[in-house]
Amino acid sequence: MPQPVIGTPIHVLPRGPWPQVHAELHRHGTAVVHTTWGAWLPAAVTEPRLRRILGRRDWLRWRRIPDPTVRHRFAASRLLMKCTAAAALGTRPELLDIAYRLGGRPFLRGFDQIDLSLTHTGEFMAVALSRDGRIGIDAEPADRPMNVEVLHTQMCTPAEAAALAPLPPHEKTARTLRLWTLKEAYTKALGQGQRLRFTEFGFTACGDRLLAPDGSALHDTAWAFATHHVLDRYLLSTACHDEGLDAGHDVSAHTTLDPGFAAAMAQFCDP
Repeated sequence: MPQPVIGTPIHVLPRGPWPQVHAELHRHGTAVVHTTWGAWLPAAVTEPRLRRILGRRDWLRWRRIPDPTVRHRFAASRLLMKCTAAAALGTRPELLDIAYRLGGRPFLRGFDQIDLSLTHTGEFMAVALSRDGRIGIDAEPADRPMNVEVLHTQMCTPAEAAALAPLPPHEKTARTLRLWTLKEAYTKALGQGQRLRFTEFGFTACGDRLLAPDGSALHDTAWAFATHHVLDRYLLSTACHDEGLDAGHDVSAHTTLDPGFAAAMAQFCDP
């Protein structure tokens, strides 16, 4: 099985570039977008379809958030998820329904083949989609201060700790932060969050392959990993798994969505 491909994350605003997102999912089976919530604030405040786009569940949740800043960030992140998924699937955002699994992981109701992941830190937010299997993303500020020695005991395998020990401080901090985001992304893709101890799996020095705790290679080409510096100040890591689904399958909304669910959503969304 060929290794999955993770393309370069796309910087998106409310106006797009949405055709690029659709093309990325069609080409690679995955699409990763990133932005800042401030860039989406005007859309969150002025979008006349906000109630329909959020859907009943998130609309009620949005109305119960007392802090205006937190409320706007919530709306912006949900608009980003909906608009990204709509662009990738060739439909309207108000026709999609985002639900949540135990632990809060979002998913698109009625689209079993599409996996979805959201991350946010500070003003930054990013969304990843996959049509081929599980996907997870995580982001951190690239200059985040870290207690490296404490983190090594909490997140590193013995092999990783040994490889990091001789590095100069700046490189050690940068490598540790990359490892942290990769491990977060991987456990999110698995649906485990931090329930899977970070010391139970490792990564190669370049962060592109899984390793056993003793540093031996795990020859699993179904997983792919990537880390990108975005917006000059954030580190964004992605983990995706190819489950061997039909790579040529049309994932447009009109072909993948359950017909009964589609009819119900269309009736609900019509004015």
